Amino acid sequence: MLFQDRAHAGQLLAKKLLAYKAKKATCVLALPRGGVPVGFEIAQTLNLPLDAMLVRKLGLPGHEELAMGAVAYGGMPVWNDDVLGALRISQDVRSHILERERAELERRNQKYRHNRPLLDLQGQTVILVDDGCATGIDMKAAVDSALAQHAAHIVVAVPVMSDTSYALLSTCAHEIVYLDMPEIFFAVGAFYSNFAQTQDEEVIHLLDISRVSRDP
Repeated sequence: MLFQDRAHAGQLLAKKLLAYKAKKATCVLALPRGGVPVGFEIAQTLNLPLDAMLVRKLGLPGHEELAMGAVAYGGMPVWNDDVLGALRISQDVRSHILERERAELERRNQKYRHNRPLLDLQGQTVILVDDGCATGIDMKAAVDSALAQHAAHIVVAVPVMSDTSYALLSTCAHEIVYLDMPEIFFAVGAFYSNFAQTQDEEVIHLLDISRVSRDP
């Protein structure tokens, strides 16, 4: 399946989530940056509140595209034990990367969310959205964060995902909704005609639109 862009993917994905339309005690949390345009379309279609679930990959120094793990804002890190074991990453290196990425999460909370209080997830159904899952480690950190905040039901919703990410997330999420799980998976961007990097300004704009549209 090939998506035109993230908005198109979100519109298609929303059709598989109509059971949650206007459902009480339900919210959409999107992983910035690429997940926000997808989550915006879902939240608009389902008439649900939208907010950001801030997550950062913990990349290997010098090879940041290789994830040692991931951490959500205010949450505990999720480590990729296979990478840590194979490359023998020291605790000092892990601590340094974790401190740096937590600082970036704090910056993003100020920039994207204007330091607003986090949504109260206790007893809520939470739909976690990204533009795709390759390893699933970022989404695992998001799921763990929602569970730690006592969410009642967690739905992972992505346009495309690998079978390995599905296997990982099926151990922690209550439900997984996706549009495509190709046998050969190289990168999320390969399944989009337009996969231009989502800019901070677009994230802020979409989150603000969603919030204002729901204000009394």
